[in-house]
Amino acid sequence: MTTTDFFTPCSTKPPLEALWAWALRLGAALLCALLLQGQAWAEQAAGEVEELRVERAEDGLYLSATLQFALPELVEDALRKGIPMFFLVQAQVLRDRWYWSDREVADARRYLRLSYQPLTRKWRLNTSPAPFGNSGLGVTLGQSFDDLADALAAMRRIARWKIADASAIEVGAGHTLRFHFQLDLSQLPRPFQIGAVGRAGWNLQLERSLRFVPEAAP
Repeated sequence: MTTTDFFTPCSTKPPLEALWAWALRLGAALLCALLLQGQAWAEQAAGEVEELRVERAEDGLYLSATLQFALPELVEDALRKGIPMFFLVQAQVLRDRWYWSDREVADARRYLRLSYQPLTRKWRLNTSPAPFGNSGLGVTLGQSFDDLADALAAMRRIARWKIADASAIEVGAGHTLRFHFQLDLSQLPRPFQIGAVGRAGWNLQLERSLRFVPEAAP
């Protein structure tokens, strides 16, 4: 007896409906990722540098600025529990060079430490030219406030901060100032650093650039 086997050709290509469903799922996933990233960017960029100016004097270049920002909810909550928060203010000055990339002629930094004492209900703002070490506050300028709003108002105003010596600035040459303000997570206790990295609720960062041509000091 002869047995005949019949085979039905089977295509290795997925049906069009499956490809369409896969494309829809991929598009939805990408859209969700973009929306989440956009939300993180929006939260990180909350606030602005409202005013930024420089003034050249005989002994150097001075910066004044007005900032507008609000503390993220997680940051304020940690502060009210007695955990100090640290901030970094940075000003970089670059001089134009037509034959190569711009040359950095100054990099000034200012470190802020904001803390709250639950027992006295007082806010304390310390300012230092160097990071705050574990051994103490070092040489700093300290101010006390009754309200958080007053402490933040002091942080938002920068008046005549010397960011460069006179010898570093060339009169008549084009310069660029890059201003940067951020919550400095690197100075938080290690457990907070690990938990805060990448979380939008811990993002606070402001940036602004300014082009200027220094004139001779009056």
